[in-house]
Amino acid sequence: MNKAEVLKEIIEQRRSVFPKDYTEAEISQEVIDEILHSATLAPNHKRTKPWRFKIFKGEEKAKLASEMQAIYKATQPEQLFLEKKYNDIGFKINKANVVVSIVVNFSGMVPEWEEIAATSMAVQNMYLSCTANNIGCYWSSPTIVDHLKESLTIEENQKCLGLFYMGQI
Repeated sequence: MNKAEVLKEIIEQRRSVFPKDYTEAEISQEVIDEILHSATLAPNHKRTKPWRFKIFKGEEKAKLASEMQAIYKATQPEQLFLEKKYNDIGFKINKANVVVSIVVNFSGMVPEWEEIAATSMAVQNMYLSCTANNIGCYWSSPTIVDHLKESLTIEENQKCLGLFYMGQI
C-alpha cells in the first residue's frame, strides 16, 4: 500500500469515539508523545504555533473531573441542574485514559481566526494520529471550559477551545 492509500484509509477511518467505548488499558507515553508531536506539525501562519496543550492523567485528571462537576453545579440554576449531566462530566473524564486541554494563544501577529484554524489543524493531526494508533478520541467544547482559566493557567491572550479525550479501544 503506498502512502496515499494509507493516508486515505486513515482519513476514512477517523471517527469520534467516546469514553464509554474506551477500555481500561493505558495509552503508552510513547504513543501520547507521538500524537502530540503530530499536532505540532500543523501549518501555522508566521510560525506562531498558537496551540497550547496540557495533559491530564491519573490524579490530575480526577481533579479536573471534580472541578468541572463543581463548576457545572455552581453555574447551573437549580431548576436546570441535571444529575445525569453532572455524573456524565465525571464519567467521561475518568473513563478517558488521557484528557488534553486545547488552548489557542493569540500572538497578535495574524488574525485570530488564523490562530484558531491552525489550532484546529493541530487537533485534526491528533485525530489522525489516534486513528493510526487505534486510539479512540474526541474533541469536546463544553461551556464549562470557560471557567477553567486557573486550572489551565490560561493567559489574557489565550482561550480554551475544549478538551480532547483519548482512550484505548
